[in-house]
Amino acid sequence: MKFISWNIDSLNAALTAESARALLSRDVLKTIIEHDPDVIALQETKLSANGPTKKHVEVLEEMFPDYDIVWNSSEEPARKGYAGTMFLYKNHLDPLVSYPEIGAPSTMDLEGRIITLEFEDFYLTQVYTPNAGDGLNRLGDRQAWDIQYAEYLSELDKDKHVIATGDYNVAHHEIDLANPAGNRNSAGFTDEERQGFTNLLAKGFTDTFRHLHNDIEGVYSWWAQRAKTSKINNSGWRIDYWLVSDRIATKVLKSEMIDSGPRQDHTPLLFEIDL
Repeated sequence: MKFISWNIDSLNAALTAESARALLSRDVLKTIIEHDPDVIALQETKLSANGPTKKHVEVLEEMFPDYDIVWNSSEEPARKGYAGTMFLYKNHLDPLVSYPEIGAPSTMDLEGRIITLEFEDFYLTQVYTPNAGDGLNRLGDRQAWDIQYAEYLSELDKDKHVIATGDYNVAHHEIDLANPAGNRNSAGFTDEERQGFTNLLAKGFTDTFRHLHNDIEGVYSWWAQRAKTSKINNSGWRIDYWLVSDRIATKVLKSEMIDSGPRQDHTPLLFEIDL
């Protein structure tokens, strides 16, 4: 099976806006369509609590006519138009869909951060992990989230194989970002967040990119928009992942980044597995 995951950073902008960035986003969507994946996972959709509008649905149905769509959006008292996730899956598939709440602190469980698809032999789940925030003001809540999320995946893994993807908002090792020394205490590269990811993997999960590509350097999934030359200079971070249960790691065929051209921010991740 072939899957693609992408932090789209506003589905509305990608589907309906006419800015230069929106046009670049649509080019990325066209690239995703060309890959013809079985399932597409999107994070940071930033939709309202009601989900996609009628216009959004029309555009999605035109672009992805062979897919069904499910979504999870931020609901009050969480921030409006914040975070959010979406799955598009081929309409011959018939997964059981759930929108887990993991007992996370603050409003995190209401921010539309997780969707899980249950298939006959495995779970496919995506996450948009909370950022530690400016000044690390949300780091404590982020640490609590990491504990609860790891426990959630572990419980799934007791039942069936797990394939997990999304924006985990952490560069695990120094090799996973271009400037580790200068970002030692930055959100996404604190010791606490890195340890949280280590603890997650220790529960029986494999980082498939590192499994296949070992110590390859200079391959990232995100480049800061605020730095205009970040992508040109490849000053990036690898903060998006495909994880699998350790026992199916040998079945992974591909785990790699898809070229998103000049568009900065996140790039899509391609994943293939033979189950």
